[in-house]
This record gives sequence, C-alpha cells and structure tokens, in this order.
Amino acid sequence: MNSILVIALVFLIAGTVKGISGMGLPTISMAILSLLMLPAKAAMLMVMPSLLTNVTQCMGKHWRSLIKNHWAMWAALVLTTIFSPYSGLDVAGGHATLFLGLVLMAYGVWGLFKPTLPSLGNNKLFIGGIVGILSGLVTVATGVFVIPLVPYLQSLKLSKDEFIQALGISFTVATIALTIRLGATNTKDWSANLPEIAMAIIAAFIGMWIGARLRDKINPIQFQRLLYTAFTVLGLLMTYKSI
Repeated sequence: MNSILVIALVFLIAGTVKGISGMGLPTISMAILSLLMLPAKAAMLMVMPSLLTNVTQCMGKHWRSLIKNHWAMWAALVLTTIFSPYSGLDVAGGHATLFLGLVLMAYGVWGLFKPTLPSLGNNKLFIGGIVGILSGLVTVATGVFVIPLVPYLQSLKLSKDEFIQALGISFTVATIALTIRLGATNTKDWSANLPEIAMAIIAAFIGMWIGARLRDKINPIQFQRLLYTAFTVLGLLMTYKSI
C-alpha cells in the first residue's frame, strides 16, 4: 500500500508539472522513482501515463509540415530505441541511474542557461536523424527522452502550436518505442505491476487537471527556473548515489 501511495504522489507531482508546462512527466517520474526502485521498474510505470497524456498533445493542424521536416528524427529515434544493442534499463548493472543523473544535470543546466544553438540551414533531415539516434540511445539507457530532442526542437524556433504538437508527437513516438523495448524483455512484469500502473495513470491525469488550473496563476519564467534547478539537483543526487 505504501508503495502505491508513493507512486500516486510522484505521478501527481509529475502530472501537475506537465499540466503547467506541457512537458516533464516522464523526466520527473523517472528521476524520483529511480531513487526509490530499479530504473527498469520506474520506466515500466512511466510509459503508459506518458503515452496517454501525450496523445491529445499530438493533435493539431501542423501534421504535414512536422512529418515532412522531422520524419527522419522520429524514425531514427524509434529504430535506435528498439534495436540498440545496449540498454541501461533492461541489463543488470547497466548503470541507468548514473546515466539518468548525468542527463538530468545536463538538461537542468541547459534549461537554466539556454545557450543559443546555431542555425541548421537546409540540413534539418540529416541533423534530425542524428538527434533521433542520440535521443534513442539516451531513451534506452535512462528511460527519458529530453536530451538532445527538446533543445533541438527549441532551436528550430517553431511557433508555439507547432512546438507543442512536435513535442507531443516526439514524446509519443519515444514512449511507444520504449514500451516495445521493455515489453520484449520484461513481459512477465507488466501483469504483476498492473495496480501500480493504473494508479500512476489516474494520478497523472489528476495532476494534469490541477496543473491546467494553476497555469495562469504561476509566473512561467520563475516556474521554469525552479523546474530546471530541481532537475539539476535530482541529477546530482542520482549521480552521487550511483558512484
């Protein structure tokens, strides 16, 4: 019972952050849960809430242009996540906690300082493919898919609607690929964890509902600084724990 309550609290927090900012559910849930349990189980609990909460974010009018410009990134992300020979999640002693800590620190520092990335010119498909491969490697090693995917999308200076839809599609694609990867190696564990997964889904949607109502009452810049600071601190804790 205690573990279910902890899972509910974690996904309530992660869902609230996603309701406020439109992102952060898998990153926060993986970061906190990986301090309390094996990363493989944390990822298993995360994938369904992440997938279901991202579906509506995929909807929008920019499908054609996004697919035209980012199909290579998404294809590379899926193939790398499913077929990567190395995985920190489904290999015993795979150092997933260390890798996740390093990724969270990098993401937190990047978010706090937001360095300007160079213009990509006409190389979007090629660079997007590289970003997809790197994001797939990070996904299968840590269970999160923000680096380098999110900084890359932000560097493209998309409109707000395009960016939100691109994030939704990217996170959905990554979550489906990770689910396939985990399902292929941990099939027995899914049924054993159904109560926890169901609780995670319910808590995530309640959190999103709360976050949506807090969105207009919170200073977005201050909230983002607090969020990226939290990612950096969690990353430091996870790195320290794993060395």
